[in-house]
Amino acid sequence: MSSDGASAPIRLELGLDTFGDVTEGPDGEPLPYPQVIRNVIDQAVLADELGLAFFGVGEHHREDFAVTAPEVVLAAIASRTTNIHLGTAVTVLSSDDPIRVYERFATLDAVSNGRAEVILGRGSFTESFPLFGFDLAQYEELFSEKLDLFAALRSEGPITWQGNLRPPLVDQEVFPKTAAGSVKTWIGVGGSPESVIRAARYGIPLMLAIIGGPPAQFAPFADLYRQALQQLGQPALPVGVHSPGHVADTDEEAREELWPHWAVQRERIGRERGWPPPTRQEFEVAAGPEGAVYVGSPQTVADKIVRNTRILGLDRFDLKFSNGTLPHDKLMRSIELYGTKVAPLVHAALEA
Repeated sequence: MSSDGASAPIRLELGLDTFGDVTEGPDGEPLPYPQVIRNVIDQAVLADELGLAFFGVGEHHREDFAVTAPEVVLAAIASRTTNIHLGTAVTVLSSDDPIRVYERFATLDAVSNGRAEVILGRGSFTESFPLFGFDLAQYEELFSEKLDLFAALRSEGPITWQGNLRPPLVDQEVFPKTAAGSVKTWIGVGGSPESVIRAARYGIPLMLAIIGGPPAQFAPFADLYRQALQQLGQPALPVGVHSPGHVADTDEEAREELWPHWAVQRERIGRERGWPPPTRQEFEVAAGPEGAVYVGSPQTVADKIVRNTRILGLDRFDLKFSNGTLPHDKLMRSIELYGTKVAPLVHAALEA
């Protein structure tokens, strides 16, 4: 609060996330994986040119997403960009090696001149577990132990550490060291109180993945995180949100462009998980003022971001702009409007 009782201005970072979704080409057929990856790089270059804060690339190991090695894609992006921070959305730490993850991101940090970030999580899909020889029965233990090791690595000093799933480390050094002394790290959380408290205990910023339901229902998690930081004697740390969306010139255009691609993706995932088929009503609720999908004109999307930033006390908002097979040209237009229209509207409202 300011001295006159008014709310202090909020400076919100605005970013973009993509999973490298396999998109439709002009003929309606899926684009080849190499072209999808090259398009992701072009999308990031545009985001940098527009002055956005962050570009995140997810990691998946299934046929509907093209990116399995996000650090390689991010390194290519780093060579063509100047200011935008680059990271994952998310790195599936449970099925990776924490030391190798830290080494890769420390290298990306050097390549990008200090712009690397990593968002660690368990991921919303499990294909990487059998692919890399991990037991899903150890789902919780794998993430917990590997996060503990990764947190220790962030000091970039000699590591002495012991767990149950790998041999111990004794005064082990990990290279390269970063210029800043650590890789900027977030923990991605889908809504588990235990995960929120764990992020606070390690002193790592919190990224809430809100992909369904009213964003306001996540306010208790943001509050719990801040309370836990205070009780643990940690400094105040950023809270961010990752949510899907699409921007077009009008609300009607945005919804009509997104709906068929959203429905195909939702039906595919729902079929795997035993969900009922998607309906237009379900989509409209998700796209409405209380829903988790930020779809519409620049003003509509900006209003929704501002509202939920105030409710949750956000420091960053990342729009997951790729949505199923939505074509590349529509994604580029969405990024353009997000950077040139949505961002100025959001900043003006929050800084007023």
